[in-house]
Amino acid sequence: MTTPGDGRQETGTHGARVDDVLAAETEGITRSGREGRAHESREVQPSGEDQPDVDLAPDSTLTGGTPVGIDAATVQLRTELARWLDRADFPSTGADLVEAARDHRAPDAVADELARLPAGESYRTVGEVVRALGHGTEG
Repeated sequence: MTTPGDGRQETGTHGARVDDVLAAETEGITRSGREGRAHESREVQPSGEDQPDVDLAPDSTLTGGTPVGIDAATVQLRTELARWLDRADFPSTGADLVEAARDHRAPDAVADELARLPAGESYRTVGEVVRALGHGTEG
């Protein structure tokens, strides 16, 4: 329910005054950037001094989730393709994917990359498209 004049949303169980009181009570928790738990024992604890630091790739300098078998450029390409192509666009041929990307207002670089796909082939997933473009995939 919206209160006339102030454009705020209020709950259906109480009025704007109670909403303001509840917001004031929780403001410190939301602004502090700390865990909002009532008991310290429930907070997430950092690694102990005698424990190794948590690392996604302890044997390398991986800092962002590049899977084994592909490079950062391939991850970026796959991300851009997935960003501009919907699941509903598959299965499709290369020409249909170029058209779909343009319909979704994808950048020219994405459409140009899709235009490199071999004619007459049908693709079911973004992974198949990436492989057809000559890039590796994990696994």
